[in-house]
Amino acid sequence: MDEIRGDEIRGKAEGTAPVPLSVLDLVTVGQGSTASRALRTGVEIAQLAERRGFHRYWVAEHHSMPGIASSSPAVILAHTAAHTARIRLGSGGVMLPNHAPLVIAEQFGTLEAMAPGRVDLGLGRAPGTDGATAAALRRTERLSEGADDFPQQLAELTRFLDDDFPDGHPYARIHAVPGPVQATSEGGVQSPARPPLWLLGSSGFSARLAGMLGLPFAFAHHFSAQNTIPALELYRESFRPSAVLDEPYALIGVAALAADDEREARRQVLTGALSMLRLRSGRPGLVPTPEEAEAYAFTPMEREFVDSWLVNIVHGTADEVRTGLDDLAKRTGADELMITANAHGGEARLRSYGLIADAYGLPGA
Repeated sequence: MDEIRGDEIRGKAEGTAPVPLSVLDLVTVGQGSTASRALRTGVEIAQLAERRGFHRYWVAEHHSMPGIASSSPAVILAHTAAHTARIRLGSGGVMLPNHAPLVIAEQFGTLEAMAPGRVDLGLGRAPGTDGATAAALRRTERLSEGADDFPQQLAELTRFLDDDFPDGHPYARIHAVPGPVQATSEGGVQSPARPPLWLLGSSGFSARLAGMLGLPFAFAHHFSAQNTIPALELYRESFRPSAVLDEPYALIGVAALAADDEREARRQVLTGALSMLRLRSGRPGLVPTPEEAEAYAFTPMEREFVDSWLVNIVHGTADEVRTGLDDLAKRTGADELMITANAHGGEARLRSYGLIADAYGLPGA
C-alpha cells in the first residue's frame, strides 16, 4: 500500500472545540440565485474554513436536484484547490456504484497531483439521487447490483490507487494516471502518496465494512440521526487495525446553523426543512426563501415531518450551537464533527461558520 500518514486522517481540535471541526458543503442553490453564485460561495466557505482552522472541506455527489449544485465533486474540488492552500479537500462522498473505479482513481489521482497531501476520497454506496437518474448514470436498470457489489468495487478501486493488481489479473497492465506507476517508471519522481479512503454511510453496512478494513468512517447524522450511535458502535466493534489506522476514527455529518438571534436561525433552517419536504415528496426544487418558508401553509402531516427534521438540526445563537455541538460530540464519541449549514442564501451560511468559529475561539478571527 502506498503511503498514508495518520495525520492525513486524524484532525486536531482548535480553540475550545471538543474535537476537530470540518465543513460539508452541499453547494445549495436558492431561489433567485444561480449555480455560479452557489459555487462561488462554496469557495468562500472553503477559504473561511481554512482561515479559521476547520480541518477539512468536503462536497457531496447529488444528481437531478435543482437546489444542490454538487453533481461533480472532482470538478468542484479542483477549483477549490486552486483557491486554497492548506485545508484538506474531499468528497463526502463520491457514490462509487455510479462510476467505474478506474475513473475515480484517475480523478482523485489528478486532484492529489494538484493539491499534494490535501485530498480525501470519501465513498458512498447509495446513488445520491432517485432510481431513474441512477439508471441513467449507470446505463443499467439493475441498480441493486451496484450496491451489492460495493465491496468488490472498493477492492478494485484500491488496487487502482495502489497500482498493485497481482500478476495475471486482467487489469495488471492498466495504471491509473496520475498515480504510483509514475514513481516506479524509469526516471520517475512522482510522489507515491495517494488520497486516504473513507467509507460513508447512514446505516450499518458501511460502518461494519469500514471497521473490518481498518478505514476511517463518516456517518450521515444530519439525515439519519436515529442510526448514529448504533452505527458508530458497530464500526468500533468491527474495527481491525490496518496499515491506515491503528484505532477507529469516525466523524459525523452534523446539520448546524448559527445566527445572531434565535428567530433568524429558525427562519434560515426552515428553508432547508421545506426544501427537504419537497424533495421527499417528489418535488425537488431550488431552496425557498425564508419569507416563503415562513408563509408556507403546512398540512398537519407536513408539519410533523418538518418538526421531526428540525429537531436534529443544531441551530440558534452561536452559544446555543456550541452547546449543542458539545453535547453531540459527548453523546456519540465522534472523533470529528463535520458541519453542514443549509440555508437559502450564502451569506447566512458564511455567517454561521464564522459565528461557530468565534464561539470556539478558533484562530484567524
